[in-house]
Amino acid sequence: PAVLAALDRSGEARDSEEVLSAVAVGVDVAAGLGLAARGGLRFFRPAITGIYGAALAVARLDRIDPSAMADVLGLAHAHAAGTMQAHTEGSIALPLQFANAARGALHAVDLVKNGLTGPHDPLEGPFGHFTLFEAGELARYTSGLGTWRIAELSVKPYPCGRANHGILGAIAKMPDKPVERIVAHVPPLIQHLVARPMKVDMTPAYARLCLPFLLALMLLERAIDPRLFNSETFAREDLAALAARIEIVDDGNPDPNAMSPQRAEVIFTDGEHRDLPIPVTLGSPKEPLTATQAESKYGLCRELAPASSDPRIFADPLDYLLSA
Repeated sequence: PAVLAALDRSGEARDSEEVLSAVAVGVDVAAGLGLAARGGLRFFRPAITGIYGAALAVARLDRIDPSAMADVLGLAHAHAAGTMQAHTEGSIALPLQFANAARGALHAVDLVKNGLTGPHDPLEGPFGHFTLFEAGELARYTSGLGTWRIAELSVKPYPCGRANHGILGAIAKMPDKPVERIVAHVPPLIQHLVARPMKVDMTPAYARLCLPFLLALMLLERAIDPRLFNSETFAREDLAALAARIEIVDDGNPDPNAMSPQRAEVIFTDGEHRDLPIPVTLGSPKEPLTATQAESKYGLCRELAPASSDPRIFADPLDYLLSA
């Protein structure tokens, strides 16, 4: 989002390599700082590490002198914010924290362009990122520089929180027959993020982080469609009854940041039992989307887009972005 905003306001024609390089740098820094972390989530990592990557991506796109990049990082640190409370409650403030990071990144770069300087040790200083936000060792990231993290990017198959996708992907492969009960064995991080009860009065923001509801929706509708995230759907008794028979269990994984492996026990109404091992999450580099799965995702995006949308958004998105 920060790169798109920088492109939009520049009004300049840009070479695709220049734009993609900026994105690659931003993703590498944001993901790398996450990899450097040693503890569990207290602050919302996409916001507190994402802002550094976004700021450096924008700075590269805006052709900031390399000597000023330390100031960009320092001022990004001054803007960094976002806790896990919004995720814990299933609040709409969660995506707002992404937006704040993009906005803060742009602001940090603009301040540097207008002569403001920032602290130069924002990561390892006594009040830097790895002191205030989370314990970590920068060398866990920098020792692997040259292995571009953007090549390890995951794709979301479904329009809901990423922590749901391991179990959802496995259940989507099952035969379409009635299910009596599901027990999902997941790492503690997954349980914390999405093991929340389905409620009649839940919001769409809550629903996208409610794995029992999403599994029931997948089983009964064979899809996760955000157009169903509404009060009428939330009041459906068949969904509520099935969601109540879905249990999300902590599997005891000692890694506080682990999202896999997972396992699902499925009991069908005809008495059949299935044990589904889930070593990796669907959409990750180790289990990329098939052509059919990718087309299903793009098809839903097309359906959700306004009829007036420029067709290049789907046919040639990079051309659209560079010429918009």
